[in-house]
Amino acid sequence: MIPLLHIVMLLVSISLTSALSTTLTPGNSLSVEKEGDYLVSPNGTFTSGFYNVGSNAYCFSIWFTNSVDKTVVWMANRDGPVNGKQSRLTLHESGNLVLLNADGSIVWSTNTQTQSNDAGVELRLLETGNLVLINVAPDKNVRNTMWESFDFPTDTLVASQQLTRNTSLVSVRSRGTYLSGFYNLKFDDNNVLDLLYNGPLLSSVYWPNSVTTIFYSGRAPYNNSRIAGINEIGSFISSDNLVFNASYYGVGLKRRLTLDYDGILRLYTLEDEGSWKLSWRPGGLEACMVQGLCGVNGICSYNPLPTCVCPRGFNRNDPSDWSKGCSPMFNFNPPLPCGDPGDPTDQLDFVEHPKTDFYGYDLDTYEAGISLQKCRSKCLNDCRCKGFGYALDGQGQCFPKGALRNGYRTPGNRIITHIKVPKGTLISSKEDSNFQVPAAAAGALNCSNKQLFVDNSSVQVQDGQTRQKNKNGYMKYLIAFAASVAGIELICFGLGWWYVFRNPSESIDAAGYNIALALGFKRFTYSELKKATRNFKEEIGNGGFGTVYKGVLEDQRVVAVKRLEGVVQGDTQFWAEVSIIGKINHRNLVKLWGFCAENEHKILVYEYVENGSLDKILFKDSSSTWVLGWDQRYNIALGTAKGLLYLHEECLEWVLHCDVKPQNILIDAHFEPKVADFGMSMLFKDGNDTGFSRVRGTRGYLAPEWMMNLKIDAKADVYSYGILVLELLTGKSASAGVESENECSDLVELVTKMIREEQVEKIIDPKLQGKYNKEQFKRMVEVALLCVKDDRNARPAMSKVVHLLHGHHDESKSDEDIE
Repeated sequence: MIPLLHIVMLLVSISLTSALSTTLTPGNSLSVEKEGDYLVSPNGTFTSGFYNVGSNAYCFSIWFTNSVDKTVVWMANRDGPVNGKQSRLTLHESGNLVLLNADGSIVWSTNTQTQSNDAGVELRLLETGNLVLINVAPDKNVRNTMWESFDFPTDTLVASQQLTRNTSLVSVRSRGTYLSGFYNLKFDDNNVLDLLYNGPLLSSVYWPNSVTTIFYSGRAPYNNSRIAGINEIGSFISSDNLVFNASYYGVGLKRRLTLDYDGILRLYTLEDEGSWKLSWRPGGLEACMVQGLCGVNGICSYNPLPTCVCPRGFNRNDPSDWSKGCSPMFNFNPPLPCGDPGDPTDQLDFVEHPKTDFYGYDLDTYEAGISLQKCRSKCLNDCRCKGFGYALDGQGQCFPKGALRNGYRTPGNRIITHIKVPKGTLISSKEDSNFQVPAAAAGALNCSNKQLFVDNSSVQVQDGQTRQKNKNGYMKYLIAFAASVAGIELICFGLGWWYVFRNPSESIDAAGYNIALALGFKRFTYSELKKATRNFKEEIGNGGFGTVYKGVLEDQRVVAVKRLEGVVQGDTQFWAEVSIIGKINHRNLVKLWGFCAENEHKILVYEYVENGSLDKILFKDSSSTWVLGWDQRYNIALGTAKGLLYLHEECLEWVLHCDVKPQNILIDAHFEPKVADFGMSMLFKDGNDTGFSRVRGTRGYLAPEWMMNLKIDAKADVYSYGILVLELLTGKSASAGVESENECSDLVELVTKMIREEQVEKIIDPKLQGKYNKEQFKRMVEVALLCVKDDRNARPAMSKVVHLLHGHHDESKSDEDIE
């Protein structure tokens, strides 16, 4: 039967490809449906063809053939992908190269035409990676280039390709997408090569730094050639005197210069195993100084990697795109008075953000040597002022802000930014992630005769008609403010003195400690957790990273307390890594509530998940009166995929799990799956930031690349997920019977055998007694077999897995049910 043949072909991965060619002649086409319908360069360095960019979405592209991830260097239609069926690239007799969608519409074209009816036309992919359309004279001796891809770069330059006055590099929109982004590398009107943020609302240069002069940066605007490029030995040379060399310098290496999604220009060198090594990036360009990275009102901070946050009182506009920034959770309705003889401070207040600045949108400085109170007062009465920065350098520098863009926070920043908000919006100076808005301020200002204002202890309501101005209020405010500051300093000094000298052997790095304090969760003491777990009495789990105990905190929250074993990191590095894990939040991921780091005690505190791990439910004895139903299994597969998708593609800090298995899938009271133990690879890494020096994970779930000593990426998690899906289908454990790390999973072999023998119905767990959805069963089988392919490049990304499980089929596959 056709469905069975389809599955067999899927399992054995038979690839029936057409002969690869270096040229395309008039009247011929490359089809999106024909696997292997490509053009290749003479020595095979580059390949050109249809490249999958999404669910049933393809772009005609050029990529490095031997790179692990088939790295794209050029796309014809990255902003207009074509259908995965019936789309084709056709070379007409007239000399025009056109990309046709499934409906026959032209998506992209070279808009070329031969000069003579006697001339022939060829499309060739050169060894340089340049796709050229050549006009060939009848005697074959004269060849004119009609069109070439080098003249229309996307986000990448390759060796011998030049950037000119008429071309530019444009970044992709975000990690994992190929749409045109907002960052450009181009020559400006002064003949200087710039990195430019070209967003929907504004455009500005962020490199070289506009604060310093072009000459100080070593650039030369007095030229008119505007040519730049990288040569075969790894040198980049530009007509404006920008020159740099790859750290891996020499002939014979493959390189690419790419403007990445984060706005940073990077030079990469291709290593022998197919991975890319960073060879250069602009000196002095910090990630958080890239404009537009976190959008309007957003703040970029190092946690320790670049992380976007919203100011207190603001919400993220788009959960999937930080470039769209943040919006206030309040609005000024009706408009508040500014510059009015009345007192606008009745309705306005400021929120402080230490070590934070918004650069590029300063209004005219009010005056030199201004006091904080005077700066505050002037901004309150200035309609243009959205807030102000005040420098703690003793010089009285006030920087009123006309807009809150390009926000950044660094430990060494001596500026405190004060953002203007309606009074009563905030009740404390809690961290961004802990902020909550009172109900009265969440939508609009309270317009009755009663006004909200901030008190040190609570939000109180006071009758506006009975409020009277005190002519000595200004002086009282200053005296109170000075006394408060002095008191806080004394308290901080005392606490700091006590903390340092209470245990002379405990050396704490101040920067690392600040990172820990900046988290949205609590730092527990060892004694607190010892009490919560009754001296670590009730063990609920045990794994390679440590033992988990059930505990109850003083606020009666039930928690899971994991005592980590084998952590060799110091406190600073441990806190830095924990800070990344603590910021990760998704309904299908176990939430980290806190941590402990005291000498040898490294402990993580998680939310408690009621039904425990999946293995204890799925692999119950067949005599059990309760069995995991089909709907629950399908939901677990889908929810787990969504959790991994968030870690791989949607989380700002890219995280590999490295140990996906039923023991790390927890099931809550509503039978929603929650992925646990993500981020452990960061806490237990061995100092090698580029990969792993030893196998991590569990036998039976390990992808082949672990044993082949290849670089590990997200596709290793995809393989383990495929094994997990096979377990949900069969009810059998993949780790049972696997004796060595080099042995293939017996479960994959078992399912393969059943399908080859046309016994598909025997795959399903007999405990289900034949009660399952055939369409969902087909999807899960398809997903599992795709995920466990030996070639990791053939495995889907988790985003595609979620699409397939939702029923968005790969159009190239049969839609018939498995019978």
